[in-house]
Parts: sequence; structure tokens; C-alpha cells
Amino acid sequence: MLSDPIVALATAPGRAALAVVRLSGAGVFDVARRVIAGFRVEPARTARLASFVGPDQQPIDRGLYTVFPAPHSYTGDDLVELSCHGGLQAPARLLAALQAAGARPAAPGEFTRRAVQNGKLDLLQAEAVGDLIDATAPVQAKTALNQLEGGLSRRLTSLRESLLEVQALLSYDIDFPEEDDGPISSEQIASRIDTVAGQIQRLIATAPAAERVREGALLVFAGRPNAGKSSLFNALLGTARTLVTEIPGTTRDAVEADTDFLGWPVRLVDTAGLWDAPADIDRLGVMVSRRYMSSADLVLLCAEAGRTLGEEESAIMSERPTLLVRTKTDLSEAGRDELGVSTVTGDGLPELRRRAASQVFGRQVNLADLEPGLTRERHRTALCRAQEALALSVPHLGRQGDAVLAAHHVREATTALEELLGAVDIDEILDRVFASFCVGK
Repeated sequence: MLSDPIVALATAPGRAALAVVRLSGAGVFDVARRVIAGFRVEPARTARLASFVGPDQQPIDRGLYTVFPAPHSYTGDDLVELSCHGGLQAPARLLAALQAAGARPAAPGEFTRRAVQNGKLDLLQAEAVGDLIDATAPVQAKTALNQLEGGLSRRLTSLRESLLEVQALLSYDIDFPEEDDGPISSEQIASRIDTVAGQIQRLIATAPAAERVREGALLVFAGRPNAGKSSLFNALLGTARTLVTEIPGTTRDAVEADTDFLGWPVRLVDTAGLWDAPADIDRLGVMVSRRYMSSADLVLLCAEAGRTLGEEESAIMSERPTLLVRTKTDLSEAGRDELGVSTVTGDGLPELRRRAASQVFGRQVNLADLEPGLTRERHRTALCRAQEALALSVPHLGRQGDAVLAAHHVREATTALEELLGAVDIDEILDRVFASFCVGK
């Protein structure tokens, strides 16, 4: 496990009031001493004003530094955070000085990776750090914070402990095969396994909704040309993101944008109108529209108020999750039970956001507290492996079975949970998780 000194900018580069540089690893106090004039370790966790100098002792800047001795730091190693003025020159020169003093540039996510390796975070919490940084909607931030605080980790740790108890019971049959009865019967062991398998299944069932929260639900605007799709797209975003004209077929390609409905993350996609396009480029636009509709979590089917739906529009409503939106209600009234909107007056837009969020996120919309769920494919894959292993273990229970094989499959299930939590040292998994992190985290 690497613990050499690493350094990185922990704030976004560019024009800003402040920049924070993070330095961590074995021997970082010696590195800091070469750059920070009058550097002192004690008192720890106290911000102090000092001058920062380069290898030639020329001044770089004057700022604050804070010392976090191991193990009471983010990474679990000795750590120093330096705060200098923002911009391009001061942070770059400070980084160069710290590297000249003995630190190397950190790899993406290396600070958080060391926190995992030093037991400060488990792997699920480390992923939550990245999710919290990337969150664009309030619910995404709340979900990530829940996971960072250990909501999902506690559930998985409890399942792991239950499986370890089952392994201990099975070891009795392995060590004392001549005994008629172990501490509990094989039927009771099977019942415990079934209980854990049921809890795993309920967690797996949370994956589609939890992944949708993390990635944002895909909402695709569809309808005939000039149905008001682009105007509605712009109105919901609050900005003129796409061109709007009276000429049919203005939109020829898909235009995507992220926003939130009532705090829930959505990805809006404006698409070309559905019609028998005469030109090749227009036909390509229609093909793109159909491709987006096929993968949409919800199709927002736009049709002018008062107009009868065509065959294709009716087919879309019967084949895909669809919300019919009657547009241009400032020109004509929508039906009594229809959702009518006007981008001119703003009527119906709040109701559209509410209905779309409710249809996509279901019961979650009304919950004050989000239940821990599986937010990544890695989570679902690991739990499916655990579930399959437990299913294979049950037939080997009892006097006619093989306790060794039963224990083997239960151990496989336990290992899958341990990999999910990062309780085992698997470099390939760590590399994959931290590849997308910023270098200062």
C-alpha cells in the first residue's frame, strides 16, 4: 500500500478568491517544512498564517495552512492543507514548490483511495464522495450524503454478519460430521439463509430507482412538428436552449440538458418532430427521435390542445411510458382531464413537473427520507452473485448433503458483500472506482 507524499489542487483551477492544495502521506511534514516558513505541527487542526516559498526561497504567496496528523485526517495519513490566493499563478507555483520538495502529483481519487485503504471510509462511502461532488439536483446530494454517512454500508454489513454466523454453524457439521445434531438444525440454517436472500432481493429491487436518481431520469419530448416541443423544452429549463420558429422541422437533432423537477434529477431531450420527412436529413432526425424514445424513462408527448391524436401518437401512448401534454393552451383549451400547458403564460408548467416526477420516481417523490439503494451496476452485480451463491448452498444442507459445499457457497456470497464494501484488497475494483475522481479528492 503506497503512502509516499502526494499533492494536488483540491479546488477547481482558475480565477477564484482562494485555492486549496492538499498534501498527504508519510514524510509530508518534512516536505511542508521546505515550503512553509516557520512550519509547525502543533497545535494540530489549527489554521495558521505563513509565507510559502519556492526552492530558491523566493516568496510564492502568503496564506493559511492546517496540519492533520495521522490517523485523524481524511486519508488516515499525515495531511497538510494549504490555502493560497486563487487564479493560475499562485496555486501552480505552490504545487511546483511542493513537488520540488519531495511530493509527487496525486492520481485521480488517490486521497479518497488512501482513506479506503486506511479504513477511514468503505468503498461504498468513497463512491458516495464522488456522487456528492457530481450531484446536480437536491435529491442526488441527499442520496449521496445518506450513503456517505453509511446508510447502505450498515445494511450490507448486517447481511455480512448474518452470513458469517451461518458459516460458523456450518463449520460445526464440517468439524463434527458424526454428531446427529449441531447447535441448530439444518432447517433453521436454511431459514436463516432464506432470510438473508430475501433481504438481498429487496435491495436488488431498489437498483432501477436508485440508479435513476444518481444518473437522472431520461425525459424525451416527442410529437409532430410545430407541436411546441422546443418551446416547452426551453420553458422548463428557463433558458433558450434550442431554436424556436414557426417553420416545421426546425429541430433536426436531439438536444439534451440536465435540470430537476421538484428536486429530482431529470435529463430533458428535445427531438425532431415525427412526420413523413421528404429529405434524407429530416428522416435521420426522425430516426434519432425514435431511438431516444425507445430508451426514455418517460416520453413527454406534445400535442396542441384541441387536436385529435394521430395513429402514431396513440401508438406511442400504448407502447411506452408516456405523459400526454396538451400545448398552446393560450390558443385553445385542453380537455377536462388533460394536462394543458402554455409557454406564453406559464400555465401548467408546475403541474407538468409534478406529474412527470411522480410518474418517473413513483412513491419516492412523497418520502421525506430516501431508503438506501443500489446506485451503481457494480452494486447490483455483486448482490446478484451473492444471491446466486446462497441459492446454491441450500440443497447441500442436511444429513444427506455436503456441509463443505454449503459452506463454500455461503463463503462466496460473503465475499461478494466484502468486495462491495471494499473489505478485501482488490486493486482492480479500486482502480475502476477511483478512475473518474478528480485528482484533489
